[in-house]
Amino acid sequence: MRKRLKGGLATQILIGLILGVVVGAVFYGNPNVSKILQPFGTIFIRLIKMIVIPIVISCLIIGVAGVGDMKKIGVLAIKTIVYFEIMTTIALIVGVIFANVFHPGTGVDMSTLSKTSITSYVNTAKEATNKGFVDTVVNIVPTNIAESLSKGDMLPIIFFSVMFGLGIAAVGEKGKPLLKLFQGTAEAMFWVTNTIMKTAPIGVFALIGVTVCNFGLKSLVPLGKLMILVYAAMILFILIFMGIAAKIVGNSVFKVIRILKDEILLAYSTASSETVLPRIMDKMEKYGCPNSIVSFVIPTGYTFNLDGSTLYESIAAIFIAQLYGIHLSIGAQVSLILVLMITSKGIAGVPGASFVVLLATLGAMGLPAEGLAFIAGIDRLLDMARTVVNVVGNSLASIFVSSWEHKYDSEKGKKYYESITKKGKASQIERDITI
Repeated sequence: MRKRLKGGLATQILIGLILGVVVGAVFYGNPNVSKILQPFGTIFIRLIKMIVIPIVISCLIIGVAGVGDMKKIGVLAIKTIVYFEIMTTIALIVGVIFANVFHPGTGVDMSTLSKTSITSYVNTAKEATNKGFVDTVVNIVPTNIAESLSKGDMLPIIFFSVMFGLGIAAVGEKGKPLLKLFQGTAEAMFWVTNTIMKTAPIGVFALIGVTVCNFGLKSLVPLGKLMILVYAAMILFILIFMGIAAKIVGNSVFKVIRILKDEILLAYSTASSETVLPRIMDKMEKYGCPNSIVSFVIPTGYTFNLDGSTLYESIAAIFIAQLYGIHLSIGAQVSLILVLMITSKGIAGVPGASFVVLLATLGAMGLPAEGLAFIAGIDRLLDMARTVVNVVGNSLASIFVSSWEHKYDSEKGKKYYESITKKGKASQIERDITI
């Protein structure tokens, strides 16, 4: 019988990931290999970024126009922010507890660690810190939407889309041609998304290959305890705390993970949550969440609900204190949590956000910011883990808020989950027969 080597997207991405690690390890330190691979990874990331904004705008306008009520949108926004704040605060506390219990920085010989330049992050941190939290809130309202679109500033884009959607609803029949235009745009962009996803294994192979080729696998050994701790904390946070949140609204985090298995692997491999934004919006809508909630909660969560990032930041801050032998009292650690709650919101959306947040936080706490240079080399691998938590967290947020608004369609969600599981079993049977 004819053999089929073509598996699902997750299988192809996993193959690309493994091959990337192997090629990167074999050609470690070879700048020519890195130069050859880099364009493929960069093109893939650019393809994804190209489609994110059109999808967010079109879906959000369609959803808000369907609601057509400023009060309902306001209530939705309040519930969303409350949920985000609770989950990110829990993530910060979990990170602090893990760092205190396992002491990842205690006893580490700094002479065995290699430093990586963090100059670009320092400059970005200075600019972002000068703006502050209040400026971030003010800048949600755009002065020029074209400028916001060109910069990819998500919050001003969301604000404009909400207002535009309300405007379409307000003009009634006259707004229907515009609504149809955005409905067609959304459908077309989801087709583009599915087409781009076919190149994901190549993009993953290139991105991982470049990372391993530049930094090697030896750089992981001295900081192995930190990496293991971060990954363990991330897994625990998903299984326990996100599991509890899912249980509260009668759902299961394991079902969410099963539905998003392709997207989770892609987000992990690329260390970019943007690569899966269109697909998780589509899947959460199919899973029973209304378009109006999905299109608002998930894009907003990419700025305000970065559970994985905040958890990592709290661990990393205490790790650096332990690395330099600095004792942080309980009061100082409470202050650390409060500072991170502010800086993680006030510096959202900037390049290398987690590193920028850490730089701003370490400065505010009087801790040595140069300590970040020691973990910059493995930040990519840590970023892969926190990206997964961010993706699962924002997907779960759309389910939680939908249920809180009494708009979650559990029957639709059940049917979609069954179709996913049956499809997986059918694919396995087909592979068994054809191999």
